[in-house]
Amino acid sequence: MKQALFMKTRSNSTHEGGQAAFFPADKRPMLPTNTFDGQVALITGGGTGLGRAMTTMLSTLGAECIIMSRKLDVLEETAREISAATGNKVYPIRCDVRDADAVKSAVDEVQNLTGLPHVLISNAAGNFVCPSEKLTPGGWRAITDTVLAGTAYITLEVGRRLIQAKQGAAVLAIGTIYSEFGSGFVAPSAAAKAGVEALYKSLAAEWGRYGLRFNAIQLGPIKTKGAFSRLDPTGQFEAITLARIPTGRFGQPEELANLAAYICSPYASWMTGSSLRFDGGELVSMAGEFNVLQKVTKEQWEMISNLIRKTKGS
Repeated sequence: MKQALFMKTRSNSTHEGGQAAFFPADKRPMLPTNTFDGQVALITGGGTGLGRAMTTMLSTLGAECIIMSRKLDVLEETAREISAATGNKVYPIRCDVRDADAVKSAVDEVQNLTGLPHVLISNAAGNFVCPSEKLTPGGWRAITDTVLAGTAYITLEVGRRLIQAKQGAAVLAIGTIYSEFGSGFVAPSAAAKAGVEALYKSLAAEWGRYGLRFNAIQLGPIKTKGAFSRLDPTGQFEAITLARIPTGRFGQPEELANLAAYICSPYASWMTGSSLRFDGGELVSMAGEFNVLQKVTKEQWEMISNLIRKTKGS
């Protein structure tokens, strides 16, 4: 029954490049089904989208999962559905990660319910496109309070308790490819995600002695309803984005879930302080100055080659 949750498929995007056929998305769990037996996993933003996919994967691999977000009804429905499919317990806990006191109370509930987590995935996020000159203080805080402050609150609260309990854990943040270099029109998200990566690298150095690992995934475009409704509300940028991805398709939530599970598993116990890019090659495609030459036709290349051969001197 667990394997039925995942399969090997292609994306159904109508804008896919032809090369996507070479890179089908394998949605099956890549780790043994008992990888997380006896472990507790806490996933913020776990009720929908990418968080739900990661929760499903961890539950399939044996973890007892706790999912957090602001919408309890969504969490409860997700918890029921995943638990019914995997046979493992999934607990919903309402928490607004922007509120440090609410985070403390929620972690109290986690500790009383299951004990402290062995895996923490900070996935709660928010984003929208906006010209930076039109950003308001409220718009800025709407993103940074969730992404940066919220991640700090949950990470530090859980981390302090893990240190006190002398319990190790794997901690993972879901970031973005533009956290390293920034991006126009999403400045609050770029700043916040960069801050999260700096926080996790700092804690990797400081708290490794306590048995805690910290990593981040720099994620490229994976099409989910929540994210794309605010980043591409008209749908007109989908084809443009796909055209610059060398693999010719968007990522799939299950692919992220497989990677996240691996990073948080004992198989990656030597991995900490890392930011792993996972984007189908989008960033390197955009970064290369001459990558635009992929649009040059064979006939044009012949003409260019002839001109180059005729060039004399330096």
